[in-house]
Amino acid sequence: MAASRLPPATLTLKQFVRRQQVLLLYRRILQAIRQVPNDSDRKYLKHWAREEFKRNKSATEEDTIRMMITQGNMQLKELEKTLALARS
Repeated sequence: MAASRLPPATLTLKQFVRRQQVLLLYRRILQAIRQVPNDSDRKYLKHWAREEFKRNKSATEEDTIRMMITQGNMQLKELEKTLALARS
């Protein structure tokens, strides 16, 4: 039987919402990275994003997770601004 992708413990509603925020942020970052024109830069950024999320995967403190989501959103906005400037 295939291994389940669900976490072993049941999540509280707050944990579920935070998890959805993190997953949405990850998807949005990867979508933005796909727009990077240079192949080597795109590969570097994709590797960086994956490693950052893996490194912080075990975080459980609510304030820490909220802070990391905020920082991730700021970095995403910076990347989007840079990409917009590069296109113009």
